Amino acid sequence: MKILFLAPLKPPDHPVPSGERTMARLFQKLLGQLGYEVELASHLRTLTLAPSPAAWDELCRAARGEVERILAQETDRGSIACVFTYHVYYKAPDLIGPALAQALGVPYVIAEASRAPKRAVGSYAEGHRLSEAAISRADLVLTPTRHDREMLEAFRPPHQRIVDLRPFVDLGEWPLARSPRSVSPSRDVRLITVAMMREGDKLASYRQLAVALAGIADRPWRLTVVGDGPARKEVEALFAPFGDRVRFLGAISERPALGRLLAAADLFVWPGVNEAFGAVYLEAQAHGLPCVAASYGGIPDVIRDGETGRLSPPDDITALAANLAELIDEPPRRASMAAAAARFIAEDRDLSAAANLVGRAFADAGIPVPMPGPLPVSLPGVPS
Repeated sequence: MKILFLAPLKPPDHPVPSGERTMARLFQKLLGQLGYEVELASHLRTLTLAPSPAAWDELCRAARGEVERILAQETDRGSIACVFTYHVYYKAPDLIGPALAQALGVPYVIAEASRAPKRAVGSYAEGHRLSEAAISRADLVLTPTRHDREMLEAFRPPHQRIVDLRPFVDLGEWPLARSPRSVSPSRDVRLITVAMMREGDKLASYRQLAVALAGIADRPWRLTVVGDGPARKEVEALFAPFGDRVRFLGAISERPALGRLLAAADLFVWPGVNEAFGAVYLEAQAHGLPCVAASYGGIPDVIRDGETGRLSPPDDITALAANLAELIDEPPRRASMAAAAARFIAEDRDLSAAANLVGRAFADAGIPVPMPGPLPVSLPGVPS
């Protein structure tokens, strides 16, 4: 059985690393574990940062051409189980999946769909209309956060199933995950953050982090920053007052190298301004790192406040700094959270548990599943 896979925001083979690309690849791997042949049906990106009628018209024309191309090459249509799209929202609507599923007569599935009624007017009104049409057409929606589920339920059409699928990781990609970690009260606490450097929410998060660290400059900490991008000079300037307490390593996308850095740290910190949920928080916790963040969007769905990390209210930098200070000052509490974080990922958020849940959701929706039942953690040959 084959699944036609779409990722209108960023395809899984895009050259620039990001949480979006990570999750798209994880869904490809998950579907492969269920026994499907997963085919990336199109590379068309619908992400529109400068919306205009002309821009949307051009994308819609390109999408119609892609639908025609895909239908022409899919000669064995009886082998197609469904059309599966990862991430649909007003800036990146799915312009291919609904028409493709209808033409093939197969179910249409979305993982991570976000409805935003406030975008019905304004510059993104057309993107909102197009994304709403796609979401309403879906037979099954897999939703990662409670925040998204509330809005999906409010506008759910009668035919649609909505299933909670919290964000997950593949522990098989991280050889140092769940390694024993020691906590020493006699040295600087090693903080780490991993994030791209660009204008907007990422730069806003770096600003918040710099202000928070300035508020606890008297504490014994050092920060490692993993990331790069067009705003690197601005980011480096924000942290220049800390001197050699902050080191910048640039972008590191290779799992083993990044895993070694996570395993060597004591705390992961990233405010997460307007993050949908942040796959990097799961990766950090898999390595036994308590996370300090703010409760934007779906972040409370990936960090258990008081158990695997600490969450502050959005934009409350004083509270963010206080949470950091608490975990720097209390090594036993940090150690308890480290153990809880690793256990949380291993027991609740590994790929195998997610695959089992999706397999059941597919079966309930009438989508044939080649490999029902308990599944292995990973399959060789599936891209990470």
